[in-house]
Amino acid sequence: MLDELDFRRLVETALDALKKHLMTREEENDAGFEVEEQGGVLNVLFDEPAVKFVITPNAPVRQIWISALATSFKLDWDATANAFVLPRTGEPLIPLVDRLIEENGQG
Repeated sequence: MLDELDFRRLVETALDALKKHLMTREEENDAGFEVEEQGGVLNVLFDEPAVKFVITPNAPVRQIWISALATSFKLDWDATANAFVLPRTGEPLIPLVDRLIEENGQG
């Protein structure tokens, strides 16, 4: 298991890359969502339907948690992939969030 310092460094890098990716999507087209960061937590806010995705680090269990589409997604660090991934599908963070946005009818 990662120590807390390594976890925080990896989470900061992963969430920063996700935020930049989402902001680019937001700016490039009528994405239908806005991205907010508050205290290390990313929120993706949708107008239609009025929905909020919450993406947050969970240090005690060394995971990134996503609350979206009435489901909780818990991503673990995968050293081989060099990314946080959803264990049951193997999806890395950014492709997973992109898929969830598409499933919410945006994109």
